[in-house]
Amino acid sequence: MKNIVITGTSRGIGLELAKQFSEAGHNVLALSRNMDAIEALTTKKVHGFSFDITKQKDIDKVEDYVRTTFKQVDILIHNAGKLIAKPLAMLELADFEEVYKVNIFGVAMLTKALVKYMPANAHVVTISSIGGVRGSIKFPGLAAYSSSKGAVITLTELLAEEYKEQQIAFNVLALGAVQTEMLAQAFPNFKATTQANEMATYIKNFALTGNQFYNGKVLEVSNSTP
Repeated sequence: MKNIVITGTSRGIGLELAKQFSEAGHNVLALSRNMDAIEALTTKKVHGFSFDITKQKDIDKVEDYVRTTFKQVDILIHNAGKLIAKPLAMLELADFEEVYKVNIFGVAMLTKALVKYMPANAHVVTISSIGGVRGSIKFPGLAAYSSSKGAVITLTELLAEEYKEQQIAFNVLALGAVQTEMLAQAFPNFKATTQANEMATYIKNFALTGNQFYNGKVLEVSNSTP
């Protein structure tokens, strides 16, 4: 039984991850701004509270919970994401700031707060995008989103090196298109072949075992482009 922290659990992949980990008997701290779906779960294995990854006071609240209740974090999954789809001519500095605060700055600060509670063989999994991978096809309108997903890949590689002596693994899963609410909002006419529960199963299994084989790696998880 492991203690698992997951961000972005209000819907889609994050919600499915909370369900699947709890059904497997693990303790889950589920974090998102909207907690309705998590509170509706009928399990004592999932704990949670409203959380905004861009606010330091909320990150401090998570650390307090871990210190007093979980005591340690075995798996941290950075699943929260912000996507703004606009051509560059329409993007404002505030758009870039909004996306980067969620997709990169918040990831760094939450990791900083929780890594001190991670034992050897802990695993930090960051959900990125195939659009953030060098050499992949890029789609117009995603300048802020895909560039932030590229940045978080580099951050993960750096942290893997920084914490390798503590035997804490950091890996990235660069996902292709998954049929989630966020995808539907950004691209209403696009239909992905992969469903949220299917991708959640893959991520769950990787989070539990991938650190035995990988550290500082980027794995492309996509059967389509994007």
